[in-house]
Amino acid sequence: MTGGSLGLRTGSYGSLQQLQLIQNGFSHNLPTPGLTRKSSKLLLSSSREKDRVLPFVCRFLGRKRVTMLLLVVLALLVFVFNSFTVNKESSNVIITQHSESVIPYRKDRSSSSITFAGMEDKHDIKIPSTENTVTGNVKHRILIPSPSHPLIQPSTVVRDHCENFAFPPPPPPTDRKRYGPRPCPVCYLPVEQAIASMPSFSSESSVLRNLTYVYDENPIRIESHRGSEFGGFPTLKQRNDSYDIKESMMVHCGFVKGSKPGHQSGFDVDEADLMELEMFHDIIVASAVFGNYDIIQQPKNISEFSRKNVPFYMFIDEETEAYMTNSSVLGNSKRVGLWRIIVVRNVPYSDARRNGKIPKLLLHRLFPNVRYSLWIDGKLQLVVDPYQILERFLWRQNANFAISRHYKRYDVFEEAEANKAAGKYDNSTINEQIDFYIKEGLQPYSEAKFPITSDVPEGCVIIKEHIPITNLFTCNWFNEVDRFTSRDQLSFSTVRDKIMGKVNWSINMFLDCERRNFVIQVNGALLRGWELLG
Repeated sequence: MTGGSLGLRTGSYGSLQQLQLIQNGFSHNLPTPGLTRKSSKLLLSSSREKDRVLPFVCRFLGRKRVTMLLLVVLALLVFVFNSFTVNKESSNVIITQHSESVIPYRKDRSSSSITFAGMEDKHDIKIPSTENTVTGNVKHRILIPSPSHPLIQPSTVVRDHCENFAFPPPPPPTDRKRYGPRPCPVCYLPVEQAIASMPSFSSESSVLRNLTYVYDENPIRIESHRGSEFGGFPTLKQRNDSYDIKESMMVHCGFVKGSKPGHQSGFDVDEADLMELEMFHDIIVASAVFGNYDIIQQPKNISEFSRKNVPFYMFIDEETEAYMTNSSVLGNSKRVGLWRIIVVRNVPYSDARRNGKIPKLLLHRLFPNVRYSLWIDGKLQLVVDPYQILERFLWRQNANFAISRHYKRYDVFEEAEANKAAGKYDNSTINEQIDFYIKEGLQPYSEAKFPITSDVPEGCVIIKEHIPITNLFTCNWFNEVDRFTSRDQLSFSTVRDKIMGKVNWSINMFLDCERRNFVIQVNGALLRGWELLG
């Protein structure tokens, strides 16, 4: 702001004070303001005009009224000028986010660091020293944003423009033809600020620090219960032990055969794909289509930064691959739009939906070097940038696992009855699962569980930080799906409550209408329309 403008601003304050004093009858004690004389020169161009006009005006209005009139005119001019200045300045305000929860970026150097050559910013990725190569422990690994990140310093994050956001009241039901749940507004940070909000280090994992997994080339069914060779047939004792949370644990978590997940373990992928899955990424988006059931939906509104730095992986089985290849949708590039296609061979289950639970719940096994993952079912289309979703539902909430609750049902018993009524699974198997949970103490949902707001998730979207405690949760959740029905909503609360009863950990269960804000459901029965994707 120029010196003149500062003088004018000061004069405006003084003029208002003088105007108040004049109105109270104290004008004779005040000196004539310089700004008033300057304004009179602007109005009257010559001394002759002053001599002719001023005596007439003074006789007609009086000197006090003339002074008052000039001051009012001057005050109006200053007010208009200041309003224009404020508006001009407010149009350039940068809205940023609070930085309390953001860990500042540090470039640590020590003897244990491994510096990768050719990186422009020369970030260090510290690799923990451990003898066990099959581990979920990321607590001791310092994970730094990848070199391609435009490191936006947290000090530039000033104000969260979502802090005053509130849900608007629901609209009246004007359209009688529309039914079912609807999306609701969600306040996301701009992509640049969402990127800046990503923590530099992994979250603390409650109690559990080192998680390893059972490896057994010849798993044997010891007890008479359902399960699979892929899952390793864990006994009831092993199941119970998996909820005895300790600093170091070994649990069943699928892929019990083979040297590593995806290699001679069932749910196998090609060697080139295995190398892809083992790469380090801050964030991945993953989905699956098995049984040639859904049409792959292309994400929308994805920032250029995310297109370059966030890989999108789509798992498909050989049946889906055959149709896509014959329809010229899938070529040698193994890409369909943003999606990198991973073909799975030797799937362990005859049920395509159950095969889909493997990448959904065991992404940390398939991607051992990933910090965050966003899972969306194959029938869904992503329409918001992944960084904005993670910021909204994980980082802003100081959470490391988020899932939406069911839009209508919040009680497991109601969910079981709805599944039976809709023919989602064999009724006797559903009854067997619920009866088992009742013997373990399952109760209908009540307000006594608050702040837990629901026992039934929607389940088609999972937002997760890959740390030992969240990996244990999804391992045990998968084991329930493997042992009982594939309806993962029925086992969710049992696994959650058993872990929450042992450690200080919780899940962010957000509104389902918020989920519908960032993913759009596409009716899923395959219409043989792959050509539309070309």
